[in-house]
Amino acid sequence: QLQLVESGGGLVQPGGSLRLSCAASGFILNNYAVAWFRQFPGKEREGVSCISQSGRTTNYADSVKGRFTISRDYAKKTVYLQMNSLEPEDTATYYCAAPVTPWRMQCTSNDMHYWGKGILVTVSS
Repeated sequence: QLQLVESGGGLVQPGGSLRLSCAASGFILNNYAVAWFRQFPGKEREGVSCISQSGRTTNYADSVKGRFTISRDYAKKTVYLQMNSLEPEDTATYYCAAPVTPWRMQCTSNDMHYWGKGILVTVSS
């Protein structure tokens, strides 16, 4: 079964940090660009960050620039989202996703084919 699995979410105080992980089963995540999205209650999913297959290209939503860092570990076949200086406004369900086409840099929601089930991040005191 082809799927992505997120981990690392939870409750953190404002100003704190979390690191989300995204791993794949059934296919080789190393061959794909990977994106992180988040969804606030009652709102549409929005893009957070994206990393190319090579890891050389990354992009971020303006709301997280300077606070979040996306990276990948090829040995562990895992993509990470390091989230620092978290704010209550970052509270959301976070999803990792990958496109259907390997190697290609694709980062929009419409490009994604593989999705994780999502993981909740709550920033609250």
